[in-house]
Amino acid sequence: MLGESYIYRDRTLYCESVALDDIVSRLGTPCYVYSAGSILGRFNAYHSAFDATPHMICYAVKANSNLEILRLLAEAGSGFDIVSGGELYRVMKAGGSPSKVVFSGVGKTAEEIAYAIDNDIHCFNCESASELVLIDSIAARHRNRVRVAFRVNPDIEAKTHPYISTGLREHKFGIDFEEAEAVYQRALSFSHVVPESLSCHIGSQLLDTGPILEALDKMLDLVDRLRAGGVPIKTLDLGGGLGVAYQDGDVAPPIPDFIREMCRRAATRNLEVHIEPGRSIVGASGVLLTRVLYRKRTGEKEFVVVDAAMNDLLRPALYKAHHSIVPLREAPERGAIVADVVGPVCETGDFLARDRSIANLLPGDLLAICTTGAYGFVLASNYNSRLRPPEVLVDGAGWRIIRARETYGDLIQEEI
Repeated sequence: MLGESYIYRDRTLYCESVALDDIVSRLGTPCYVYSAGSILGRFNAYHSAFDATPHMICYAVKANSNLEILRLLAEAGSGFDIVSGGELYRVMKAGGSPSKVVFSGVGKTAEEIAYAIDNDIHCFNCESASELVLIDSIAARHRNRVRVAFRVNPDIEAKTHPYISTGLREHKFGIDFEEAEAVYQRALSFSHVVPESLSCHIGSQLLDTGPILEALDKMLDLVDRLRAGGVPIKTLDLGGGLGVAYQDGDVAPPIPDFIREMCRRAATRNLEVHIEPGRSIVGASGVLLTRVLYRKRTGEKEFVVVDAAMNDLLRPALYKAHHSIVPLREAPERGAIVADVVGPVCETGDFLARDRSIANLLPGDLLAICTTGAYGFVLASNYNSRLRPPEVLVDGAGWRIIRARETYGDLIQEEI
């Protein structure tokens, strides 16, 4: 579905006040476009809903790590959730403060931990007892004490794709809920970590907030037990996970309603609340622009071949994810067809849509693949030695390139 910043005017698709075909005339296709207004609007929806509740919104960098988007959010007051040393580097290059960074992920290396400690990040979200031992030993060598949380697995089913569900015992993430109190008691015996936070994250693209609120209730009970056992829990990190509307029938949870209910349930615990939204901030802000190359029929099957491919947008091939596809110029008099929209990559799995009812397209027509602001460019690759597309940020009536299109020279510059 088109995000709130996209609208047709005189049958031409605009992002804010910019006609998208104007961008194509300058930059060609494929090309990613993002709306600054959408990004800031959704961030502020989170921030304002917290009202007087102490909080930190830590944008999940993995959703879209472009420096200009990170800068935009840093200037709005955002913190950041990172899962690698490279993401910390990006945050700092974009002007983000390490003091507002939480470091998540199951496989942090010693080098990444040392880098984060040297830059005084806010907190590590530990995912195993052995990780805690490593953090403590590195902090000791650096003569530092660092905040840590344990990511606790509440064993709650997230109603989402199995690849992005993370809250069950069978998943690789976090520690078992039943082991949490013992692990925190052990953490109290270490000299260079301060176990004052509790963390969980049950999955992504959740259109039903029920499982998140169920996890919140379990975490609040655990906070009470940990405090009774002498663990000074000050912060509860509930992760991210709110979904966005990818297709007709999807209803995204209203951000303010969810945050207010979360604050209401946590109100009596004297906690600072952290959340780690990614997709729900940037997902609807983006489209991937592409051009129709060919129409092709094989037996009963109709194909629309475009110049964007699975290397530009992996989600359909990886998750069988649905992204609405709309023309940049409406031509309702042509009618509609049912077709597969496919790219040039030499894989049968290179598709952007299958058996989709779409406009009756002709070679040269321009299309927007919707809701690609999250997990779009960040999953792009140079497979088939294809150049990754440029990225553009629209702000009102203006736009600017925030990543240049790659060149053939870029493909080989690191090779020997």
